[in-house]
Amino acid sequence: MAYSPANLYTLTQPDWSKDAVIYQVNTRQFSQAGTFDGVTEKLSHIAGLGATIMWLMPIHPIGEKHRKGELGSPYAVKDYFAVNPEFGDESSLRRLIKEAHALGLKVILDWVPNHSAWDNHLVTQHPEWYARDYKGDFRPSPWWDWSDIIEFDYEQPGLRDYMIKAMAYWVEEFDIDGYRCDVAGYVPNDFWRQLRVALDDIKPVFLLAEWEDRDLHRDGFNMSYAWSWNEAMHEIAQGQAPVDRLRKYYSWNERAWPRSAYRMTFVSNHDKNAWDGTQQEQFGECLEAAIVLSVLGEGMPLIHNGQEAGESKRLAFFERDPIEWQAHPIGELYRKLIHLKKRVPALWNGKYGARMIQVPNSLPGQVLSFVRRQDDVKVFVVLNLSADTADVDFHENLYRDEYIDLFEASCTAVAQTDTLSLPPWAYRVFVSANFPLI
Repeated sequence: MAYSPANLYTLTQPDWSKDAVIYQVNTRQFSQAGTFDGVTEKLSHIAGLGATIMWLMPIHPIGEKHRKGELGSPYAVKDYFAVNPEFGDESSLRRLIKEAHALGLKVILDWVPNHSAWDNHLVTQHPEWYARDYKGDFRPSPWWDWSDIIEFDYEQPGLRDYMIKAMAYWVEEFDIDGYRCDVAGYVPNDFWRQLRVALDDIKPVFLLAEWEDRDLHRDGFNMSYAWSWNEAMHEIAQGQAPVDRLRKYYSWNERAWPRSAYRMTFVSNHDKNAWDGTQQEQFGECLEAAIVLSVLGEGMPLIHNGQEAGESKRLAFFERDPIEWQAHPIGELYRKLIHLKKRVPALWNGKYGARMIQVPNSLPGQVLSFVRRQDDVKVFVVLNLSADTADVDFHENLYRDEYIDLFEASCTAVAQTDTLSLPPWAYRVFVSANFPLI
């Protein structure tokens, strides 16, 4: 795909992504075995949630020099062309990808372009590819506690060629479908333009940026992190911000970001879980409402492995700490919401879906209410984002209709004079009665 001022922000999203949901896998913690085979055995579970994209955290060997903990961080890459023996071998990875594809799942790998482990062979073979501090020494990030890695210098053309070759290798040889690119904003944007052209010459790929910058969509990324959404939602849940914090996010997202861009909305991920707390610690009684908004609002929802099992603990980052799998209401909530998202085109991603239209209400400081509609089908969502009961009525006529209440499976008419009473942190989801939910 050629890039020029004439086609800025016109990256075409693949048709399969229109109703996609992404699922993150931490191979080390996903199963008791902590292997690729352990993930393969549970692929039907991932597909059964309604996920479309499976994101595997870094699969490469981990550096030993300055390693953190017993097993180290998967983001300290020792060899970009090899598989971490902790997880299995190439054949078990190929089997995982093949069986995921057979279930209709796309597979993206977590890629670490900004830095490597201290004992990556590139340190001795190409020391000129690494950034230096004021003393001339190899440099970990000068502002973060990333002592187990050293940073690359993307002013070096040879490094760019190597990194593109390495990323092309996994597409060509293992048939992966794209990458989640770690700290994408720490790498120059023009590198991503180079990469997109090179990878698309092999096959169309899906690129997720761990960053929040609209220009990354111009430069080749299909999706970026909606960090601001997560921060707004968390502050509201903790009583640190009014509901207008979310309105500000959605206004910014609608007016300042390209319509074609996918934004990843998430309640948890590996960073949030490990360092900030479980989904319950983060969101408390607001958790279910946050999940509802992440799936039914604009954005592609992420499920971090274990959320559907209640995410009962902070997973250790540098040691073995398997997920405690169990049936849990959060899993059923995700299944119900994702089933609705996939069936109702208004809830699809980016250009494929409908914009959120705010429904003004009598309690704007407590309640977020909106409609998404396409053709003659609409979804009306009401969220009480407060610790107080909300007896709320609505202004304007957009919401008035005959609906099915998603969680009560009953027909109801919402009229102009109706008042909804919602307990603290409660939510209601209404779907046009002319649309079959089954």
